[in-house]
Amino acid sequence: MERLPLVKTLLLVDGSGYLYRAYHALPDLRTARGEPTGALRGFLSMLRSLREIVPGEYCACVFDAKGPTFRDAMFPDYKAHRPPMPEDLAAQVPLIRDAAAALGWTVLQVEGVEADDVIGTLARRAAESGLRAVIATGDKDLAQLVDDSIGLIDTMRREGGPPRRMDRAGVIERFGVPPERIVDYLALVGDAVDNVPGVEKVGPKTAVKWLQQYGSLDGVIAHADAIAGAVGVNLRKALDWLPTARVLVTVRTDVDLGGAVPDLEMLALRTPDRDALRRIYERCEFRSWLRELAPDGAGDSSASRTADPDGAVSTPTAAGDRTYECVCTEEQLGRWLAAIERAELTSIDTETTSLDPMRAELVGISLAVRAGEACYIPLGHRGMASEAPRQLDRDRVLARLRPWLENADHAKLGQHVKYDSHVFANAGLQMAGIRHDTLLQSYVLEAHRSHDMDSLAARHLGRKTISYEEVCGKGAKQIGFDQVPIDRATEYAAEDADVTLALHHALWPRIEADADLRRIYETIEIPVSRVLFRMERTGVLIDPQRLQEQSREIGLRIAALEAEAFVLAGGTFNPASTRQVGEVLFDRLGLPVVKKTASGAPSTDEEVLEKLAQDYPLPKLLLTHRGLSKLRSTYCDKLPGMIHPRTGRVHTTYGQAIAVTGRLSSSDPNLQNIPVRTADGRRIRAAFVAPPGARILSADYSQIELRIMAHICGDPGLVGAFERGEDVHRRTASEVFGVAPDEVGDDQRRVAKVINFGLMYGMSAFGLASNLGIGRDAAQNYIDRYFQRYPGVAQYMEATRETARRQGYVQTVFGRRLWLPEIHGPSGPRRQAAERAAINAPMQGTAADLIKLAMIAVDEWLTREGMATRLVMQVHDELVFEVPEDEEARVRAAVPGLMTGVVRWQVPLEVEVGVGSNWDEAH
Repeated sequence: MERLPLVKTLLLVDGSGYLYRAYHALPDLRTARGEPTGALRGFLSMLRSLREIVPGEYCACVFDAKGPTFRDAMFPDYKAHRPPMPEDLAAQVPLIRDAAAALGWTVLQVEGVEADDVIGTLARRAAESGLRAVIATGDKDLAQLVDDSIGLIDTMRREGGPPRRMDRAGVIERFGVPPERIVDYLALVGDAVDNVPGVEKVGPKTAVKWLQQYGSLDGVIAHADAIAGAVGVNLRKALDWLPTARVLVTVRTDVDLGGAVPDLEMLALRTPDRDALRRIYERCEFRSWLRELAPDGAGDSSASRTADPDGAVSTPTAAGDRTYECVCTEEQLGRWLAAIERAELTSIDTETTSLDPMRAELVGISLAVRAGEACYIPLGHRGMASEAPRQLDRDRVLARLRPWLENADHAKLGQHVKYDSHVFANAGLQMAGIRHDTLLQSYVLEAHRSHDMDSLAARHLGRKTISYEEVCGKGAKQIGFDQVPIDRATEYAAEDADVTLALHHALWPRIEADADLRRIYETIEIPVSRVLFRMERTGVLIDPQRLQEQSREIGLRIAALEAEAFVLAGGTFNPASTRQVGEVLFDRLGLPVVKKTASGAPSTDEEVLEKLAQDYPLPKLLLTHRGLSKLRSTYCDKLPGMIHPRTGRVHTTYGQAIAVTGRLSSSDPNLQNIPVRTADGRRIRAAFVAPPGARILSADYSQIELRIMAHICGDPGLVGAFERGEDVHRRTASEVFGVAPDEVGDDQRRVAKVINFGLMYGMSAFGLASNLGIGRDAAQNYIDRYFQRYPGVAQYMEATRETARRQGYVQTVFGRRLWLPEIHGPSGPRRQAAERAAINAPMQGTAADLIKLAMIAVDEWLTREGMATRLVMQVHDELVFEVPEDEEARVRAAVPGLMTGVVRWQVPLEVEVGVGSNWDEAH
């Protein structure tokens, strides 16, 4: 990472801002005693990372003090809307201050003075003393301080990427005005964070335009009468307020610090207090940082990596000297092969030419068996990147590696190992012995978080890893990994193997200690990953001619729809342009505006068009046009181009660690979103075909989420309906409408079906009324009668909401944790949405676990029986097989029992099976 010049520098940290950013950046980490530590971990990681980037001689961390300041006296509503600090964050604040001080930072908190004003005063003093001041913050208010001696840095950008450094030019680029006009800018637009009003309806663009036109806030005020329109009216209304606003948003640079900082020398960075740090790290169970304090673990995390003559890369870091070796001789390779033969667990990673698992070719392999020691074996670097050191012969290396790689007795670990398995398979090797995957460990522990290695390392190890972009560049200038110089590739690739091993040691004990999480990980996620690998490898056969014919037919229908739309609109327009559609619907035809976009323009999204389509023909036609266009582009035109040239099949990729409910996702192509309720969507499915001599078999769980609901809530009425094999929607209609089951009409059954599924998704009376097109009172009456007949459902829903509020997550029947981050959030609508999700998540999550267990059971049976039948797709609650004709009867008879036999519940499970020459016929 590029560093700031090593000059006399005062580094000032907005400690209060860092507190909250650290708190929200990390999960709810706790010690074995239940003490919260996530904010502390994040805060210290941020300080350590910052010191690598800004190695200044003077450092201070500034916090807000409790109590009012002069701004509260001027404006009683100043910061009035801010909620109190969360209790679990407040509990960590004293330790955060103590830990920052133990790291050698001066910690400041001046009574009656805001942290921004302390920072402003110290920065100005530093500039006057000939020092450079760098302020670490994400607060836009402090941009007003920037000049030739004072700069800003933001190391925690929400959009990711490198730290944002801001000098005078950077302030102008970001805000449109120079630093000396930031106060005027903030006075006009207001500061929502501090509850300082600006001029109503005046945003950044208007404020910048006025300041550029009139020079300053005073100039804008002087010309207020000349500004026309509603904004001019609002400006004139705010004239008496603007002087106060300007004072409120001005950062003071001359406050009395009350002897807190008599001399800048007291801010000199001190030697860390290792004993104090050890006590804090022990209390908070920060094991990786404790290892740094060992006698042989001292080091400077900002040290650079150096290569020695035999190809090893020595990496002095905060966790001690790490040795990353480039394996470029037979002797080195033999030594590493011996090491992995002896190891109880080996971390392995691949570098490749592509992210496409079926097309990726090996560029190199990295291995690690002990913390801080890893190697990289370059195999496919080309051009100047391969010149020094010399690479070993690829085929010879793979031949020597094969016995270990394909031996299931040698335990292996990786980050997203399914991808690496594909890469080795592309090279003719079948990877075996996969015991652990840190991607899946993270997913089992906290599915709602990100699971990429860089995020995991920062979150669980407090470690900044080398990013792919740092090695290969970004955008149009990005190079392939095979073009990266080998010494630089060794740093990156060996680190991956080393970090994966460290992550395993951090994550696995937490899973191992919890019986539910361990069961999910060991009996579901790891085994199903192997099944998914085989499914992805097999792929599915499609008929490109059938899709091309459908594309041609849809194209003719789209053209006819456009001609009809032009007549209804009174002229031509582009139906694919949201702007032009909006102009036609709302300006030309004068249709009512249902809702607006964030920019204030009338929305033309699907929800709006569906509402308008109830009364107007053009929106209904546009919905049909959009659906056909999407179907054509996404499937008819795209799928034929995705046929693999070697296999002649389409190979989707199943995402195992994406959906928080545990559901699998599908991409490239996405097989989960084919709209099968339409005839056109079913024609897409008809293009998924069986090869000669085989058939497509579909096995689908019947009403699985309703059955799970009945099992979980244990309501006798629901359980009994399923036990007796009744039509549960007809039974519900009978109960709700008070009629005999054989007297239930089609409309009544439809209403009951909406109620059954709607309540399962936490639907309110308002939602039910909207869905059924009835009054809210009638909808509430339906719901009340439903709960009277099925009281167990109501009890389950209330108990689940309470559980979610108490522990922040709910669980599936099998013990998977479904986290609900917004359940305690400040936003009422988001909190309510989280409560609704809490009701449905156990059903969705249990269904996800169930289909995975079914896949494992079926795959094991096919392997054990030596069957040629192959599992080729998984879509929602359905498994799709390619079955040789001579195995059809046997598979058709066995699969339902295998799928229903994975659990023994009080509610019987049912599986519907269909067979055909293509996927559609099998339904």
